[in-house]
Amino acid sequence: MSGLLVVGDVVTDIVARHRTPLAPATDTGAEIRRLPGGAGANAACWAARSGCPSVTLLGRVGTDEAVWHDGQLRRAGVRPLLVPDCSAGTATVISLVDADAERTFLTDSGAALRLSPADWSDAFLDGMARLHLSGYLFFAESSRAAALRAMRGAREAGIPVSVDPASAGFLKQWGAERFLAAAHGVEALFPNADEALLLTGCADPTEAARTLSRTFPLVAVTLGAGGALVAEAGTVTGHLPAPDVTPVDSTGAGDAFAGAFLAALLAGAAPLEAAEAGCLAGGEAVTMVGGRPPSTGP
Repeated sequence: MSGLLVVGDVVTDIVARHRTPLAPATDTGAEIRRLPGGAGANAACWAARSGCPSVTLLGRVGTDEAVWHDGQLRRAGVRPLLVPDCSAGTATVISLVDADAERTFLTDSGAALRLSPADWSDAFLDGMARLHLSGYLFFAESSRAAALRAMRGAREAGIPVSVDPASAGFLKQWGAERFLAAAHGVEALFPNADEALLLTGCADPTEAARTLSRTFPLVAVTLGAGGALVAEAGTVTGHLPAPDVTPVDSTGAGDAFAGAFLAALLAGAAPLEAAEAGCLAGGEAVTMVGGRPPSTGP
Protein backbone atom coordinates (compact mmCIF):
# COMPACT_ATOMS: atom_id res chain seq x y z
CA MET A 1 0.00 0.00 0.00
CA SER A 2 1.36 3.42 -0.95
CA GLY A 3 -1.73 5.62 -1.16
CA LEU A 4 -2.39 8.84 0.74
CA LEU A 5 -5.94 9.80 1.65
CA VAL A 6 -6.50 13.44 2.57
CA VAL A 7 -9.75 14.54 4.18
CA GLY A 8 -10.13 18.29 4.26
CA ASP A 9 -11.25 21.58 2.86
CA VAL A 10 -11.64 22.53 -0.78
CA VAL A 11 -11.73 26.29 -1.19
CA THR A 12 -11.97 28.95 -3.85
CA ASP A 13 -9.26 31.50 -3.09
CA ILE A 14 -9.59 35.13 -4.10
CA VAL A 15 -6.01 36.33 -3.79
CA ALA A 16 -5.48 40.10 -3.68
CA ARG A 17 -1.84 41.21 -3.69
CA HIS A 18 -1.55 44.85 -2.66
CA ARG A 19 1.80 46.60 -2.75
CA THR A 20 0.73 49.51 -0.55
CA PRO A 21 -1.03 49.38 2.84
CA LEU A 22 -4.81 49.04 2.75
CA ALA A 23 -6.47 52.46 2.63
CA PRO A 24 -9.68 52.47 4.70
CA ALA A 25 -12.84 53.90 3.13
CA THR A 26 -11.31 54.21 -0.35
CA ASP A 27 -9.49 52.25 -3.07
CA THR A 28 -6.25 50.29 -2.79
CA GLY A 29 -4.70 49.00 -6.00
CA ALA A 30 -4.22 45.22 -6.13
CA GLU A 31 -3.58 42.27 -8.42
CA ILE A 32 -6.53 39.90 -7.94
CA ARG A 33 -6.80 36.26 -9.01
CA ARG A 34 -9.32 33.46 -8.49
CA LEU A 35 -7.50 30.20 -7.68
CA PRO A 36 -8.25 26.75 -6.24
CA GLY A 37 -7.18 26.35 -2.64
CA GLY A 38 -7.95 24.88 0.76
CA ALA A 39 -5.45 23.46 3.25
CA GLY A 40 -6.47 19.86 2.65
CA ALA A 41 -6.68 20.19 -1.13
CA ASN A 42 -3.38 22.06 -1.29
CA ALA A 43 -1.58 19.41 0.76
CA ALA A 44 -2.97 16.68 -1.49
CA CYS A 45 -1.75 18.49 -4.62
CA TRP A 46 1.72 19.03 -3.18
CA ALA A 47 1.92 15.36 -2.18
CA ALA A 48 1.15 14.40 -5.78
CA ARG A 49 3.65 16.98 -7.06
CA SER A 50 6.26 15.48 -4.70
CA GLY A 51 5.97 12.01 -6.17
CA CYS A 52 3.27 10.27 -4.16
CA PRO A 53 1.86 7.80 -6.72
CA SER A 54 -1.69 7.73 -5.38
CA VAL A 55 -3.38 10.68 -3.67
CA THR A 56 -7.11 10.88 -2.95
CA LEU A 57 -8.97 13.84 -1.48
CA LEU A 58 -12.34 13.71 0.27
CA GLY A 59 -14.06 17.06 0.69
CA ARG A 60 -17.38 18.82 0.39
CA VAL A 61 -18.07 21.58 -2.12
CA GLY A 62 -21.03 23.59 -3.32
CA THR A 63 -22.66 22.57 -6.57
CA ASP A 64 -21.70 26.02 -7.88
CA GLU A 65 -18.05 25.11 -8.40
CA ALA A 66 -17.90 21.33 -8.03
CA VAL A 67 -16.96 20.68 -11.68
CA TRP A 68 -14.22 23.33 -11.65
CA HIS A 69 -12.62 21.98 -8.47
CA ASP A 70 -12.88 18.40 -9.69
CA GLY A 71 -10.99 19.33 -12.83
CA GLN A 72 -8.35 21.34 -10.96
CA LEU A 73 -7.62 18.42 -8.64
CA ARG A 74 -7.41 15.90 -11.46
CA ARG A 75 -4.98 18.10 -13.37
CA ALA A 76 -2.83 18.19 -10.23
CA GLY A 77 -2.73 14.39 -10.10
CA VAL A 78 -5.21 14.01 -7.25
CA ARG A 79 -8.23 11.69 -7.32
CA PRO A 80 -11.17 13.77 -6.05
CA LEU A 81 -13.97 12.40 -3.91
CA LEU A 82 -16.03 15.59 -3.82
CA VAL A 83 -19.41 15.59 -2.11
CA PRO A 84 -21.73 18.19 -3.73
CA ASP A 85 -23.71 20.34 -1.32
CA CYS A 86 -26.96 21.87 -2.58
CA SER A 87 -27.46 24.01 0.52
CA ALA A 88 -24.16 25.83 0.80
CA GLY A 89 -21.68 27.32 -1.62
CA THR A 90 -18.07 26.25 -1.93
CA ALA A 91 -15.87 27.61 0.83
CA THR A 92 -14.31 30.92 -0.15
CA VAL A 93 -11.26 32.68 1.24
CA ILE A 94 -10.23 36.23 0.45
CA SER A 95 -6.46 36.27 0.87
CA LEU A 96 -4.96 39.72 1.32
CA VAL A 97 -1.24 39.52 0.55
CA ASP A 98 0.92 42.51 1.42
CA ALA A 99 4.23 43.70 0.00
CA ASP A 100 6.13 41.40 2.39
CA ALA A 101 4.21 38.35 1.04
CA GLU A 102 2.39 37.94 4.36
CA ARG A 103 -1.24 36.91 4.00
CA THR A 104 -4.39 37.69 5.97
CA PHE A 105 -7.47 35.55 5.40
CA LEU A 106 -11.17 36.38 5.37
CA THR A 107 -12.87 32.98 5.47
CA ASP A 108 -16.35 31.79 4.56
CA SER A 109 -16.24 28.05 5.30
CA GLY A 110 -19.35 27.32 3.24
CA ALA A 111 -19.75 23.67 2.34
CA ALA A 112 -16.27 22.63 3.54
CA LEU A 113 -17.19 22.27 7.20
CA ARG A 114 -20.53 20.61 6.38
CA LEU A 115 -18.69 17.38 5.66
CA SER A 116 -20.46 14.73 7.75
CA PRO A 117 -19.95 11.13 8.89
CA ALA A 118 -22.48 10.13 6.20
CA ASP A 119 -19.92 11.28 3.61
CA TRP A 120 -17.35 8.82 4.93
CA SER A 121 -16.82 5.15 4.09
CA ASP A 122 -14.13 2.90 5.51
CA ALA A 123 -13.75 1.63 1.94
CA PHE A 124 -11.95 4.92 1.19
CA LEU A 125 -9.02 3.50 3.17
CA ASP A 126 -8.52 0.53 0.84
CA GLY A 127 -4.98 0.70 -0.51
CA MET A 128 -4.06 3.65 1.71
CA ALA A 129 -0.86 3.80 3.73
CA ARG A 130 -1.64 7.09 5.49
CA LEU A 131 -4.58 9.35 6.35
CA HIS A 132 -4.06 13.11 6.58
CA LEU A 133 -6.66 15.48 8.05
CA SER A 134 -6.93 19.23 7.68
CA GLY A 135 -7.36 20.77 11.11
CA TYR A 136 -10.09 23.05 9.77
CA LEU A 137 -12.42 20.05 10.05
CA PHE A 138 -12.18 20.15 13.83
CA PHE A 139 -13.71 23.62 14.09
CA ALA A 140 -17.32 22.70 13.25
CA GLU A 141 -19.52 19.98 14.74
CA SER A 142 -20.41 18.14 11.52
CA SER A 143 -16.94 18.08 9.98
CA ARG A 144 -15.37 17.24 13.33
CA ALA A 145 -17.63 14.19 13.58
CA ALA A 146 -16.54 13.20 10.06
CA ALA A 147 -12.87 13.62 10.98
CA LEU A 148 -13.26 11.53 14.12
CA ARG A 149 -15.05 8.85 12.13
CA ALA A 150 -12.21 8.77 9.60
CA MET A 151 -9.64 8.59 12.40
CA ARG A 152 -11.47 5.67 13.97
CA GLY A 153 -11.55 3.81 10.67
CA ALA A 154 -7.85 4.40 10.12
CA ARG A 155 -6.99 3.29 13.63
CA GLU A 156 -8.97 0.08 13.20
CA ALA A 157 -7.14 -0.55 9.91
CA GLY A 158 -3.72 0.15 11.44
CA ILE A 159 -3.18 3.23 9.24
CA PRO A 160 -1.25 6.16 10.75
CA VAL A 161 -2.96 9.55 10.86
CA SER A 162 -1.49 13.03 10.56
CA VAL A 163 -3.13 16.40 11.24
CA ASP A 164 -2.30 19.98 10.33
CA PRO A 165 -3.91 22.25 12.98
CA ALA A 166 -4.53 24.71 10.12
CA SER A 167 -5.47 28.00 11.79
CA ALA A 168 -4.14 29.77 14.87
CA GLY A 169 -7.16 32.08 14.81
CA PHE A 170 -9.77 29.32 14.78
CA LEU A 171 -7.67 27.24 17.17
CA LYS A 172 -7.63 30.08 19.69
CA GLN A 173 -11.41 30.49 19.43
CA TRP A 174 -12.16 26.77 19.81
CA GLY A 175 -9.58 26.05 22.51
CA ALA A 176 -6.27 24.20 22.60
CA GLU A 177 -7.43 21.59 25.08
CA ARG A 178 -10.45 20.69 22.96
CA PHE A 179 -8.26 20.33 19.88
CA LEU A 180 -5.71 18.15 21.69
CA ALA A 181 -8.49 15.91 23.00
CA ALA A 182 -10.03 15.57 19.54
CA ALA A 183 -6.65 14.76 17.96
CA HIS A 184 -5.85 12.04 20.51
CA GLY A 185 -4.20 9.07 18.82
CA VAL A 186 -2.77 11.06 15.89
CA GLU A 187 0.72 9.88 14.90
CA ALA A 188 2.07 13.08 13.28
CA LEU A 189 1.26 16.75 13.81
CA PHE A 190 2.28 19.63 11.50
CA PRO A 191 1.64 22.94 13.30
CA ASN A 192 3.23 26.25 12.45
CA ALA A 193 4.99 28.13 15.23
CA ASP A 194 1.92 30.14 16.30
CA GLU A 195 -0.22 26.99 16.46
CA ALA A 196 2.45 25.09 18.40
CA LEU A 197 2.70 27.88 20.98
CA LEU A 198 -1.09 28.01 21.35
CA LEU A 199 -1.35 24.25 21.80
CA THR A 200 1.31 24.12 24.51
CA GLY A 201 1.38 27.51 26.22
CA CYS A 202 5.14 27.52 25.63
CA ALA A 203 6.97 30.72 24.77
CA ASP A 204 9.48 29.07 22.45
CA PRO A 205 8.82 26.92 19.35
CA THR A 206 11.60 24.49 20.25
CA GLU A 207 10.09 23.78 23.64
CA ALA A 208 6.64 23.62 22.06
CA ALA A 209 7.84 21.02 19.56
CA ARG A 210 9.40 18.98 22.34
CA THR A 211 6.24 19.20 24.43
CA LEU A 212 3.89 18.24 21.60
CA SER A 213 6.03 15.23 20.69
CA ARG A 214 5.32 13.75 24.09
CA THR A 215 1.69 13.44 22.95
CA PHE A 216 2.18 12.97 19.21
CA PRO A 217 5.08 10.66 18.29
CA LEU A 218 6.21 12.82 15.35
CA VAL A 219 5.93 16.61 15.26
CA ALA A 220 7.19 19.01 12.61
CA VAL A 221 6.82 22.69 13.47
CA THR A 222 7.14 25.05 10.50
CA LEU A 223 8.89 28.36 11.15
CA GLY A 224 8.40 30.23 7.88
CA ALA A 225 11.74 31.60 6.73
CA GLY A 226 13.28 29.88 9.76
CA GLY A 227 12.71 26.40 8.32
CA ALA A 228 11.23 23.62 10.44
CA LEU A 229 11.80 21.77 13.69
CA VAL A 230 11.34 18.02 13.99
CA ALA A 231 10.66 16.41 17.36
CA GLU A 232 10.10 12.76 18.21
CA ALA A 233 9.02 11.24 21.51
CA GLY A 234 9.97 14.26 23.61
CA THR A 235 13.24 15.13 21.84
CA VAL A 236 13.96 17.72 19.15
CA THR A 237 15.85 15.72 16.55
CA GLY A 238 16.57 18.39 13.97
CA HIS A 239 16.20 21.94 12.69
CA LEU A 240 15.98 22.09 8.90
CA PRO A 241 16.68 25.41 7.14
CA ALA A 242 14.33 27.00 4.66
CA PRO A 243 15.56 27.65 1.11
CA ASP A 244 16.82 31.14 0.40
CA VAL A 245 14.06 32.47 -1.87
CA THR A 246 12.29 35.73 -2.56
CA PRO A 247 8.71 35.29 -1.32
CA VAL A 248 5.73 36.39 -3.36
CA ASP A 249 2.81 34.91 -1.42
CA SER A 250 3.07 32.83 1.76
CA THR A 251 -0.35 31.22 1.18
CA GLY A 252 -0.12 27.43 1.27
CA ALA A 253 3.51 27.14 2.38
CA GLY A 254 2.55 24.96 5.34
CA ASP A 255 0.30 22.84 3.11
CA ALA A 256 3.21 22.34 0.70
CA PHE A 257 5.42 21.30 3.62
CA ALA A 258 2.87 18.75 4.86
CA GLY A 259 2.22 17.29 1.41
CA ALA A 260 5.88 16.89 0.54
CA PHE A 261 6.70 15.56 4.03
CA LEU A 262 4.03 12.86 3.72
CA ALA A 263 5.09 11.93 0.19
CA ALA A 264 8.65 11.49 1.41
CA LEU A 265 7.57 9.36 4.37
CA LEU A 266 5.56 7.13 2.04
CA ALA A 267 8.64 6.75 -0.15
CA GLY A 268 10.61 5.46 2.85
CA ALA A 269 12.35 8.64 4.01
CA ALA A 270 13.31 9.19 7.63
CA PRO A 271 11.59 12.13 9.39
CA LEU A 272 14.51 14.53 8.95
CA GLU A 273 14.72 13.70 5.24
CA ALA A 274 10.97 14.19 4.97
CA ALA A 275 11.26 17.57 6.68
CA GLU A 276 13.97 18.59 4.23
CA ALA A 277 11.62 17.73 1.36
CA GLY A 278 8.87 19.69 3.12
CA CYS A 279 11.07 22.78 3.46
CA LEU A 280 12.00 22.65 -0.21
CA ALA A 281 8.33 22.45 -1.21
CA GLY A 282 7.40 25.25 1.19
CA GLY A 283 10.17 27.37 -0.29
CA GLU A 284 8.83 26.75 -3.78
CA ALA A 285 5.28 27.52 -2.68
CA VAL A 286 6.08 31.03 -1.47
CA THR A 287 7.55 31.99 -4.84
CA MET A 288 4.19 31.66 -6.59
CA VAL A 289 0.72 33.14 -6.11
CA GLY A 290 -1.80 30.87 -4.37
CA GLY A 291 -1.43 27.65 -2.42
CA ARG A 292 -1.13 25.03 -5.19
CA PRO A 293 1.79 23.82 -7.30
CA PRO A 294 1.52 24.40 -11.04
CA SER A 295 -0.74 21.78 -12.65
CA THR A 296 0.99 19.37 -15.02
CA GLY A 297 -2.09 17.58 -16.34
CA PRO A 298 -4.05 18.37 -19.52
